[in-house]
Amino acid sequence: MSREQLAVERARRAFTTGRSKPLENRIRQLNNLRRLLVERQPEIAEASKKDLNRSDVGIQLFETLGLESEIQLVIKKLKKWAAPRPVERSLATLSDTMYIQPEPLGVVLVIGAWNYAWAVTMFPLIGAIAAGNAAVVKPSEVCVHTSKLMEELLPVYLDKELYPVVTGGVEETQELLRQRFDHIVYTGNSVVGRIVMEAAAKHLTPVTLELGGKSPCYIDKDCDIPLACRRVTWGKFTNCGQTCIAPDYVLCEPSIQDRVIDEMKKCLKEFYTDDPKSFPDYGRIINERHFRRILAMMEDSTVAVGGDSDETQCYIAPTILRDVKAGSKVMQEEIFGPLLPIVPVGGLGGAIDFINQREKSLVIYVFSTDKKLIKRLIEETSSGAVLANDCLVHYSVSSLPFGGVGNSGMGCYHGKFSFDQLSHLRSCMVRPLKNEGLNNMRYPPHTLSKLGWARFFLITAPDLGWMGRMAALAALVAVAGFLLSAYLL
Repeated sequence: MSREQLAVERARRAFTTGRSKPLENRIRQLNNLRRLLVERQPEIAEASKKDLNRSDVGIQLFETLGLESEIQLVIKKLKKWAAPRPVERSLATLSDTMYIQPEPLGVVLVIGAWNYAWAVTMFPLIGAIAAGNAAVVKPSEVCVHTSKLMEELLPVYLDKELYPVVTGGVEETQELLRQRFDHIVYTGNSVVGRIVMEAAAKHLTPVTLELGGKSPCYIDKDCDIPLACRRVTWGKFTNCGQTCIAPDYVLCEPSIQDRVIDEMKKCLKEFYTDDPKSFPDYGRIINERHFRRILAMMEDSTVAVGGDSDETQCYIAPTILRDVKAGSKVMQEEIFGPLLPIVPVGGLGGAIDFINQREKSLVIYVFSTDKKLIKRLIEETSSGAVLANDCLVHYSVSSLPFGGVGNSGMGCYHGKFSFDQLSHLRSCMVRPLKNEGLNNMRYPPHTLSKLGWARFFLITAPDLGWMGRMAALAALVAVAGFLLSAYLL
């Protein structure tokens, strides 16, 4: 039995004991995870520094702080989320007890990514724990130091049988995908996403795929351009552009392109000084393979700002490309690096056409003070999310589902959405073993009279509201008595 198969089998055996289900145990595990994030912050920061040259403050601001907030929310709301959820009743079901009961799915596989390794791995894990599941955690092998740290720390703080960590590369991930899970959450690119989905299909396992893509950003010529450029610059070059929801490219009218470039250049100097390479809050590309991939994207484009690089440090300067064409290399795949192409288009209509000719993205950004313009863009495009007049921040809002559509993914998580995604929402209906007269309409012999009563209860009967239902209950008993007497006669 392989190491991966053994981990899954242990997790399933632990789940069948039932110890993941009690709310008090779920809360205990979540509190332990929160302690890990707080007590081991120095080690977390050190590993992230080695992987991505991220600062101590940066790792807290963009990863662990959000996780602490998520855990706090889940603990506060868990009792309510896990409780039976009453559903609306009709005239035909007034005497029935009906509700939705969330129940754990079983064993969940969480396959993380490397760019925000703690956030994109722990957010789904929090949801899995909250929903009462067991979970096998597979950190990305690309973030070598962080992956190793997760393997060391998670078993110290969490139930190591319910929540095992499996490390390794492609071979280990493939072996995991051969096992049967009850749900798989994968964060990464669409190529691997298809592999995950194909493997899951063999076991009829549902999947949540967070896949990214080329997220466009439209800047309206009449908006506050300096402020728009400040926010886009921050959103694009945070984590050296290695963010799945970073603005991938800017769409704007040709008349404002030069101004957009000038304003972004000012912001780059403000954020990262004249020497980003030595600035502690400017990161590095994760490895040499991605470094070379990103550099190759610039080959047929005009550099307006930046363009410097140093392969020995996997450093690429914040770079802005101008007059980029749809056929340019940089427009053929998600950049996932510090390159920002500017594509001139003919106003909002041109931007919408450009967006709709491409795969659906994880998010569309728009900067405008015109509410009608924003509404039109929302109505005439499709994406995982839309964020107007800012970047990235929708990811931190637990009351909004985070997820893609089409090529950018399927399913969602965050807050209650994580709980529901990783639960089975079980329909429960309890009927009284009496009032048989009401059921006469469904039994043979089928007659026009019975059809008339069925039509009344299923179609004609009005929505009485809560007070009306109480009054109708008494009438329903009378009707049932009448039907029963008519049947007996």
